[in-house]
Amino acid sequence: MISCDTCVVRNRAICSSLDGDEIKALNAIGRRRTLTPGESLMWEGEDSVLVANVIEGVLKLSTGTEDGREQIVGVVYPSDFIGRPFGSTSGHGVTALTEARVCVFSRKDFDAFAREHPSLEHKLLQRTLAELDRTRRWMLLLGRKSASEKVASFLLEMSERLVEPGCIETPGQPLRKFALPFSRQQVADVLGLTIETVSRQFTRLKADGLIDLPSRREVIIVDREGLAAEAG
Repeated sequence: MISCDTCVVRNRAICSSLDGDEIKALNAIGRRRTLTPGESLMWEGEDSVLVANVIEGVLKLSTGTEDGREQIVGVVYPSDFIGRPFGSTSGHGVTALTEARVCVFSRKDFDAFAREHPSLEHKLLQRTLAELDRTRRWMLLLGRKSASEKVASFLLEMSERLVEPGCIETPGQPLRKFALPFSRQQVADVLGLTIETVSRQFTRLKADGLIDLPSRREVIIVDREGLAAEAG
């Protein structure tokens, strides 16, 4: 496993609260894993055997409906923590939307480590509350917002969460220009829309001068206040 000192999300991940010796101990129980798009890391309803830090890439959290359909209930980004510490089963599936790298830990080993390090448990609580807030916003996004509001909200979240290694902007600050890690079809799947609707909304936002689209994946936010107003 590569040294945690070289990890690109070291200062933003859940382990940022640990000192050098604690990082070495955590390093000893973890391993790096690379996921290809569409590859699953965890499955809904199965034993919770893993937890992980996202290093690179974007993954979806999903659950199945009674009639066999998939509902995406969230998206995780670099520095996010996934899995269910101190839990017996996984509440949702976790699947890579893009190529991703994760730092994986056995849940039992991680649970034992967290019990011995109160600062990590405190960080876990902070992340859990932040995830709860994001889940509530996600419910509003999917349940109440119009197609235009969904797409605008999605782009704003991308600009706030996708801080790439080496970027001149500091973590936590919104980006004006970024590479969208999704195809239009994936955006549609995430937002519960059709690909035609998503494409129309992108075209309209560009025509209204709120964004620019230099290429199929690149997005430039031209008018952040206007886009925020569009997001409702």
